[in-house]
Amino acid sequence: MIYILFLVSLVFGITAIIAAVIAYISKDDPMPDWLRTHYRFLISTFWKGMLFLVVGAITSFIVVGVFILVFFYVWVIIRCTKGMKRLDMSEAQVVPDGWMFD
Repeated sequence: MIYILFLVSLVFGITAIIAAVIAYISKDDPMPDWLRTHYRFLISTFWKGMLFLVVGAITSFIVVGVFILVFFYVWVIIRCTKGMKRLDMSEAQVVPDGWMFD
């Protein structure tokens, strides 16, 4: 559900905050270690995505900001898609705190 909220946030931004709150609340629940890596991955995605958005918005008056914002959209889609695939296969996130698509 949290991955879906992140994808919906590309249209309605508020759902990313809801997703992050759910991830923070749920991360300490009793669960297998492989599932815990997904919560770390989602929290990491939220904060790194916020960084991309802020930098992209600040630099949008020059052309580079537009490219940063386009990269942000693609980055979120790929991370969430790969995350949902790993979750469906009951696999841990390889690098939950990584910057790219691991």
